[in-house]
Amino acid sequence: MMQKKRLLAAAMAAMALFGTLAAAPLRAAERQPRIALVMKSLANEFFLTMEAGARAHQRAHRGEYILISNGIKDESDTAGQIKLVEQMIVARVDAIVIAPADSQVLVAAVKRAQDAGILVINIDNQFDPAVLKAKAMSVPFVGPQDQKGARAVAAHVASLLKAGDQVAIIEGLPTASNARQRTAGFQQGAASAHLKVVSVQTGEWEIAKANRVASALLSAYPDLKALLCGNDSMAIGAVAAVKSAGRAGKVLVGGFDNISAVAPMLKDGRMAATASQHADRLAVYGIEIALAQLKSGKPITSFGGVVETPVDLIVGAPR
Repeated sequence: MMQKKRLLAAAMAAMALFGTLAAAPLRAAERQPRIALVMKSLANEFFLTMEAGARAHQRAHRGEYILISNGIKDESDTAGQIKLVEQMIVARVDAIVIAPADSQVLVAAVKRAQDAGILVINIDNQFDPAVLKAKAMSVPFVGPQDQKGARAVAAHVASLLKAGDQVAIIEGLPTASNARQRTAGFQQGAASAHLKVVSVQTGEWEIAKANRVASALLSAYPDLKALLCGNDSMAIGAVAAVKSAGRAGKVLVGGFDNISAVAPMLKDGRMAATASQHADRLAVYGIEIALAQLKSGKPITSFGGVVETPVDLIVGAPR
């Protein structure tokens, strides 16, 4: 009897390393598990597509789980996202699948969720490993290698330019891991092709902000040949700036996300390339991991608690 108790205690400790408790699968066994999808800005088409994909998955698996989805007003509304996590803790959901607006600030709220026995799965933007380590936490990450996707975009843009050409990077919020990874990928792709990165500035993931930044860059660097943008919303702002500056066809624009709004821009060459991380499936991957873990009570076994999802290069029409 004592040996069984020790084995049970060991199993519970192992599951806690990934933010889950033995109680979670027991709760789920009695009723449909409730999974909360906590996204970033629903003003961004990417997250609307993510939500639509999650809802379609839940309809196709009706009876298996209940989906609660919500998001924040804009990309930098970390306080709003913390409130959403707190609300899900009070609601006693079984799992939270979260695309954090900030890789560091949200960690404390996630720790409170884990302490309440809620399974947490991180998607899209990875939590800062150093911050997790400092709090003795581990949160499974399900998402793409942003650096690889951005590097592919930069390499394609570079193939349309020549060595020594000037390019600039408009990145997302610097506190977001995926923003930093995409910037690093753009820089690597540019360096490999011997392009000159003349400036890196934040567009905060937003169309209007990126438009202002792109306009300033185009004015400051008359020989600029390309703008590499950390997401497609910022790329839309950059495309508008290029047109307003009278430099359409002379300055290439690269993006990231492959939202439907940029399809016409890729088709007519206003954008050179983007990267698709399959927004309609990204939350679904996280939900499926959560369901499997709630059912088994066992943490994911991938190296480092990471499940890599696809990211593909999408190229525009040739100039």
